[in-house]
Amino acid sequence: MAASCRSFLRVALLLVLVSASSGQLSPTFYSETCPTLETVVLLAMTPVVLLEPRMGASILRLFFHDCFVNGCDASVLLDDTATFTGEKNAGPNANSLRGFDVIDTIKTAVELLCPGTVSCADILALAARDGVGLLGGPSWTVPLGRRDATTASLSAANNDLPSPASSLAQLISSFAAKGLSANDMTALSGAHTIGQARCINFRGHIYNDTNIDADFASDLQQSCPSSGDDDSLAPLDTQTADSFDNAYYENLVAYTGLLHSDQELFNNGMQDSLVQQYSTDAEAFAEDFAAAVVKMGNISPLTGTDGEIRLDCRKVN
Repeated sequence: MAASCRSFLRVALLLVLVSASSGQLSPTFYSETCPTLETVVLLAMTPVVLLEPRMGASILRLFFHDCFVNGCDASVLLDDTATFTGEKNAGPNANSLRGFDVIDTIKTAVELLCPGTVSCADILALAARDGVGLLGGPSWTVPLGRRDATTASLSAANNDLPSPASSLAQLISSFAAKGLSANDMTALSGAHTIGQARCINFRGHIYNDTNIDADFASDLQQSCPSSGDDDSLAPLDTQTADSFDNAYYENLVAYTGLLHSDQELFNNGMQDSLVQQYSTDAEAFAEDFAAAVVKMGNISPLTGTDGEIRLDCRKVN
């Protein structure tokens, strides 16, 4: 009980700091204009995740890929047009990001109740939180009031999103550029306790790296050959692929991280001790993950009169 209280107080304090620093994001932003918003998002996410647990991971990843490219502004949701190039076909996103239709469905429902009021950026932030919760992970209070970008950046998506081949130093640098610490990065990497990855993203690790359990690598090589079958999938967490827990860190300690960048967190480096802690203390991980997601969700939001409230998440008004 004491630990739970500490967790709540820590996240609550972070929310106060976030609201103070942003000046406008607030958990109660829609309390008057769309009071049923969070209920609508949860009701929409529940059947989606129950039918396909992987979608909880996909929505969370969509939120991460949005926030890391010019802030949490729903730019990742914009479709390409004859005169506009968005972020969906950037290297880290093409044939990889999923869940756009889920956000569309939620937006349609929200527009019926609160037309022209709620941003796609805020819907994505709430849906990511609910996806984690529906898979057994922690919940957190989402500061709201983001507005939607009217543009996107293919080049930033190609350059700012960390690669699955990243070294620890590269990961730390990439997250630091967004105002996130090395410990934030290690906690946020725990998102890989759910979801799947494509063969093309872990091939180098299972064939070329030495910091990997030999039997684990051999098993993966059966479905991910040294060439071809790039889209063959494997769970990021082989223990409990559909449960948001701390097994990801147990895997790292056992040298069974799926991606090169995963195993870099436990490879005789500065994050080893934190990985060890999370591998045995699920509550500490859950607490730190929730706090880090709130922090990530505050990366350069558009507020006030900046941006717009898109009526269709796939295109500017």
